[in-house]
Amino acid sequence: MDAEKIYEKIEKDFIESEMWDEWAEYMDPISDYLTDQFKERSIGLVCDNTNEVKEVYTAVFPEKQVMKEVLDKSDGGSLLFMHHPSIWDIREEPPFKLMDSKLLERFREKKISIYILHVPLDNYSEYSTGRSLAEALNIDIEKPFAEYRGGKSGIIGKTEAKTLEEQAKIFQKTVGHEVGIYQYGEEEIKNQKIGLVTGGGLMKSTLKELNKKGINTFITGLTAINEYSRDLHKYAEEKEINLLGGTHYSTEKFACKKMCKYFEEKGLPARFIEGEPVLEDL
Repeated sequence: MDAEKIYEKIEKDFIESEMWDEWAEYMDPISDYLTDQFKERSIGLVCDNTNEVKEVYTAVFPEKQVMKEVLDKSDGGSLLFMHHPSIWDIREEPPFKLMDSKLLERFREKKISIYILHVPLDNYSEYSTGRSLAEALNIDIEKPFAEYRGGKSGIIGKTEAKTLEEQAKIFQKTVGHEVGIYQYGEEEIKNQKIGLVTGGGLMKSTLKELNKKGINTFITGLTAINEYSRDLHKYAEEKEINLLGGTHYSTEKFACKKMCKYFEEKGLPARFIEGEPVLEDL
């Protein structure tokens, strides 16, 4: 498929004019690999290396092992679609790290382009991070919430679980590893209503919105108590809002998996490349 056509289709389906991001501000060391458009808005086509896309790989982060696997599997003329253009590791400072320049050079040589949707994929839609995780957890979605950079990144819905313990067990089974549990309120989930924002969704504005709506249980990715989140945990404790964390990676991978369906419907074979959850996120 003509590369420009698929990029135009993604743009039309996901990107709204009021959305914004800021990745390119921190990517000067690899700026030679970035498109001019990405340098301007930090959304969309990151690396323009092919005129024709024959297959798509999807992933959450551009971890070295992810990029190497794409290089090993691709015969060229491929697209790597991701949620983030940088690698996440909360154990390091800063937690976001740039893509490996040597691997980017090999991507260029092998004609593999890179496209990312961060804010646009977080924004509520059929393929959004919040909706995809909610569906995996069998949460009956009622409405989107949580304003974020021109979109709405979260969902409010009704869960099958009646207690925090029950919800934690469902969450753990779904992501395939332990989850962070912070019981700051009642064990019972009020009206079985859940608030959910994937990834780094633990924000003061989000907690305030949940408190206003009388929701006492919140699912997100990052719940580790650190310098950034200490005040947020304090607020959650004061307002008796329970927190469940499933890691940055594991709460967002369901959307990237689902995007394979999106590309396959456009006639492009697509495959999800697994990454690694960082359990220190919890």
